[in-house]
Amino acid sequence: MKPTPALTLVPTYVYSFTQGDRSQADLLGGKGANLAEMTRLGLPVPPGFTITTEACKSYLATGGLPEGLLDQVTLQVGLLEQRMGKTLGADDDPLLVSVRSGARFSMPGMMETVLNVGLNDASVKGLARAAEDERFAWDSYRRLIQMFGKTVLGIDGEHFEEALEVAKESAGVTADIDLPVNALKHLVTAYKGVIAAHADEHFPQDPQVQLRMAIEAVFRSWNTDRARLYRRQERIPNDLGTAVNVQVMAFGNYGEGSGTGVAFTRDPGSGARGIYGDYLPDAQGEDVVAGIRNTLPLSELGRIDPESYKQLVDIMHRLELHYRDLCDIEFTIERGHLWMLQTRVGKRTAGAAFRIATQLVDEHVITMDEALLRVNGAQLSQLMFPRFVADVAHPLLARGMNASPGAAVGRVVFDSATAVQWAEAGERVILVRRETNPDDLEGMVAAAGVLTSRGGKTSHAAVVARGMGKTAVCGAEELEVDTKQRRITNDAGVVVSEGDVISIDGGSGEVFVGEVPVVNSPVVRYFEEGLDAAVASADEETVELIRAVDRLMLHADARRRLGVRANADTPDDATRARHMGAEGIGLLRTEHMFLGERKTYVERLILADDEAEHDEALEALLPLQRKDFIRILEAMDGLPVTIRLIDPPLHEFLPDLTDLAVRVAVAESRGEQNEPELRMLQAVRRLHEQNPMLGLRGVRLGLVLPGLFALQVRAIAEAACFRQRMGGNPQAEIMIPLVGSIQELELVIDEAAEVLTSVADAHGCTLAFPIGTMIELPRAAVTAGQIAEAAEFFSFGTNDLTQTTWGFSRDDVEGAFFSTYLEKGVFGVSPFESLDQEGVGELVRIAVDRGRATRPGLHCGVCGEHGGDPASIHFFDEVGLDYVSCSPFRVPVARLEAGRATVEKSTAGSDSR
Repeated sequence: MKPTPALTLVPTYVYSFTQGDRSQADLLGGKGANLAEMTRLGLPVPPGFTITTEACKSYLATGGLPEGLLDQVTLQVGLLEQRMGKTLGADDDPLLVSVRSGARFSMPGMMETVLNVGLNDASVKGLARAAEDERFAWDSYRRLIQMFGKTVLGIDGEHFEEALEVAKESAGVTADIDLPVNALKHLVTAYKGVIAAHADEHFPQDPQVQLRMAIEAVFRSWNTDRARLYRRQERIPNDLGTAVNVQVMAFGNYGEGSGTGVAFTRDPGSGARGIYGDYLPDAQGEDVVAGIRNTLPLSELGRIDPESYKQLVDIMHRLELHYRDLCDIEFTIERGHLWMLQTRVGKRTAGAAFRIATQLVDEHVITMDEALLRVNGAQLSQLMFPRFVADVAHPLLARGMNASPGAAVGRVVFDSATAVQWAEAGERVILVRRETNPDDLEGMVAAAGVLTSRGGKTSHAAVVARGMGKTAVCGAEELEVDTKQRRITNDAGVVVSEGDVISIDGGSGEVFVGEVPVVNSPVVRYFEEGLDAAVASADEETVELIRAVDRLMLHADARRRLGVRANADTPDDATRARHMGAEGIGLLRTEHMFLGERKTYVERLILADDEAEHDEALEALLPLQRKDFIRILEAMDGLPVTIRLIDPPLHEFLPDLTDLAVRVAVAESRGEQNEPELRMLQAVRRLHEQNPMLGLRGVRLGLVLPGLFALQVRAIAEAACFRQRMGGNPQAEIMIPLVGSIQELELVIDEAAEVLTSVADAHGCTLAFPIGTMIELPRAAVTAGQIAEAAEFFSFGTNDLTQTTWGFSRDDVEGAFFSTYLEKGVFGVSPFESLDQEGVGELVRIAVDRGRATRPGLHCGVCGEHGGDPASIHFFDEVGLDYVSCSPFRVPVARLEAGRATVEKSTAGSDSR
C-alpha cells in the first residue's frame, strides 16, 4: 500500500478588503490595511482585495510568484465578478480593476500603479456601449496601454508622450481632454506600435495576463533605484516588501459629474484647521499627481457637486476622529457617486506637525503624551535652521553633502584670516576650502557658512559646523578649489572668485551663485529670548507654532529622565547652550584653547631644549587657560562643567611636514639658513606618526609630556577658586581622555590630586572636583569594572569608540567607501550619524553595567556627536545613561527626544501589560 502524500498547506496570500483592518499594515501594507479599515467603517470603497507583503518577499527571493498565489487571485476575482455582476475584460460591460502598490510605510510615487486593467480591443467597445460614451472608453484604453508600457514593460515614457503630442497636434488641440474619439482610437494604435517597437512583444489582450503581469511589475517596483533611494533617506528597511491592491475601477474620467481629487483634513503645510485639497473634473487619479492639468481648489467641488462635497466633508471629519490625526484622502466621483480610494495619516511639514499635535490636544482628541509622540527631533531641527525663501530661482553651482542644515549667504573667502578680517568689517562670508583643519576654526566661527570640495558628513568641517550651528555643505566634488588664484570652478566652467556672493543650503547640499533670500527661524528666537519676545511681533500662524513648540518642550522636560548637557568650548557657546536649555557642559575641549595666536606657546613647549624652557612655556600658558576657565565657569555657574584635558596629538599644533620640508629645502638651495624652521622641522619629524589618531594623544600625551596635564588642572583649580571668591558656585569635573587601563588613570589622578590640594591650600578654597574618564576604546569598555575603581564618572566618546570598534579612520572612510556600503545595505545609516547599537552600543551597555557593578550609582553620560541624534538618544535612555551631551544648537532636539523616549517606554510598558 502506497503511503499517503503529506498535505502542503499553502499560506494565505490574498485578503478581501472585508477581511482586514488598519492593525495589519505589516501584512497588508499601509494602503491595503486602510482600505480594509474604511470598508469596515462602512464607507463607500470600491470592492477589491490585497496581495500580501509576504507574497512580494517570496517573489523577490525566488524570482517567481509563490505557489498558490494565482489560484487565490482567481478566486478573489471571481468573487468580485459575482458582487459586481460583471466579468473581468468581458466583451460586453467589462469589469475593470486597478493594480496599485502599498508598502507598510508610505512611499508616495516611488512604486507602480496600473489602471483600467481588463480593457482590450473587444472590451473597449463593450465599455463604450455600457457607458454610452465612446470617448470615455477609448480614453481609458489608451491610459491602460500607456501605463502598462511604462510600468510593466519598462518602456521610456517619452515615447508615449511623443505619440500623444503628435495626436494633439493632428487634432488641433492643446490638452488631451479635448482629443476627439477618432484621435483617441488612432492614439491607441500608436501606443500599441510603441510597445511592439520597444518591448519586442505586443500589448496582451488576455485580461488575466494583464493582471498577472501588473502584479509582478508592482512587486518588482519595490527594488527600483528611486524606491531604494527613498527608503535609504527615510530609513525604511529594505526587507519589508510591498503589498498589491486590486480594486474595482471607479472612473473619474466618466464625463460630466465625474472627477478625482486629493484632500487633507487640515493643511499639511501649515497645520491650519480646515479642508484642503485639489479636485480635477473628468480625470483619473494620476492626472492630479502628474500635474498635466491645472486643478481646482477642493472648495470648488462644493459649487460643482454640492451633494458629493457634503458627503466628502462628513467622511473626512469621521476619518480624522477615527484615526485621531491629520488624514490624507484620495477620492473619485463617478457620475455623482463618491468613492473613497485611499486614506492614510498624512505627511506634513515640521511646523504643521507641532501645530496639529497641540490642536488635537485642545480638541480633546489626544493627550499631551500622545502629542509628544506626534513630533520628533528631526522636525524640531528643521524649524530651528534658517532657510531660503521658496520658489526663488538661482543658478545652481554645485551639489555636495548636506553636512549641517541651514541656509547661508555670503562672499566667498579662501582662508581663515580673510574670513575673520572681512567678518569684522561687517561682511557675511562663506569660507571655502578643499577641506578644513583645526587652524580654520577662527574662520569657521566668523563665517556664515562653510563649503568644502572634499570630506563628508563626519569630516572636520561637518562636525565642527554642526557643533556651532553653522550651515555647511561638504564634499562638493565638482568644484575645483584654487586657493592660489582665489577662485572656484565647477564642471560646467562657471567661475566664482573671492568676493563673489554664493548661497549654500545645508539641508539639501545645494550651492547657488548669487544671493538667495533667507528667512530666519522664529523658533531659535524663542529658545534664545523666551516665549514673550518670540511672539511679540510674529504673525498669527507663527505665534501658534511657537506656542505649540513651547508646550511640547515643557512637557518633554517634565517627562524626561535623561539630563541634557552641551558640548561647548567658549563662553559664548556656554551662554547659548544655557539659553537652549542645557543643564551643564558635558564636554569642554581644552585643545581649542590652544589654537590661533596661542599656538606659538605650544610650539615653544614642544621645542624646549631643557627643563627651564619647558617650564617657561607652561607658565606662559597658565594665565591664558585660567582666564578661559573663569569665563566658562561664570557662564555655567551652578551647573556641572566637564572639562576634558588636552586630547589631540601635538603634531596638530605644528606646521604640515611636507610644506615645512619644502620651505627648508628651498631655503637651503638658496644658501639660506633658517634656524627656527630647521628646529621646527626636526620636531615635526620626531613627532610624526603614521596613524596619529591611535598614537601619542589623550592620557598618553599627559604621561609622556611632564607638566602638561598638571598645568591644565592648576588652571581649572585656580579659576574655580576665583569664582568662589566672587560668590560663584563653580561645578567643574575633570575628564581624562583615551584611557585604556586603570593604571593610566591612576597616574593622572594622583598628579591631579596633588595639584588640587596645593591650590586649595594656597587659596583657602574647597575643591571637591570629581575626576572621571572618557570611554572611547573597546578595552576601556570591557575593563570598565576595573576602571571604575578609580573613575568617579564615565563619559562615552562615541565618535572615537565607533572608529576603534569598526577599525575606521573617520577622516578617510566616508569618502572612500561609505556610499557603497549604504547602497549595498551594509549600513542603513552611517554609524557616525546614528549609533551602531548592535556593536558600539553593546560596548556602552557592557561598560555601564560593569562600571556600576564596581561603583553603584556611577554617573554615566555621552559626549560624542551621537548625543544629539534622536535614535541614539532613545538607546542611551534605555541603557540607563544619566545624561547626553551635544552641540548647543542640538540641545532642544535632545530635550525633546529624551522626553519622547520616556513616553515611548511607558507606553510600551502599558501595552505589554
